[in-house]
Amino acid sequence: MEIRKIAPSDNEQVAQVIRTVLEEFNVPKVGTAYADPQLDRMYETYQEARSAYFVIEKEGKIVGCAGIAPLANGSFEVCELQKMYFLTETRGLGLGSAMMQICLEQAKVFGYEKCYLETMPYMESAQKLYVKSGFAYLEAPMGCTGHGACPVWMLKEL
Repeated sequence: MEIRKIAPSDNEQVAQVIRTVLEEFNVPKVGTAYADPQLDRMYETYQEARSAYFVIEKEGKIVGCAGIAPLANGSFEVCELQKMYFLTETRGLGLGSAMMQICLEQAKVFGYEKCYLETMPYMESAQKLYVKSGFAYLEAPMGCTGHGACPVWMLKEL
């Protein structure tokens, strides 16, 4: 498996991975990444300044993805870990940790000092990875992500 930056030809597969995982967890379609207008054009979305998106490719198939970008309506020094999803077959193989490291290293290269994320309470494996990676729980959300249905907020000092 290879972790690499997203390419224009990856858009359709990335959107499918994200929707598949969200449907697997019965995540609400409104107020989550499922309804994001950028979902079908992830390559173009992450061409913005201080943004990067990565995919895990296995034999020509996208099986996982994650990215970082400025936190909407947040401070200049805060990025957001965005749309980190892995198909069932890739979970438990250490790829989440590898992807996390790549995203956080890229965040440092861009000059961010903190990384924020939002998730769902029942995504327990993801939360374990976030805590293991140094994220701490917050009492309230930061910025304005448009994900009002995500009630778990976390932050990491870079």
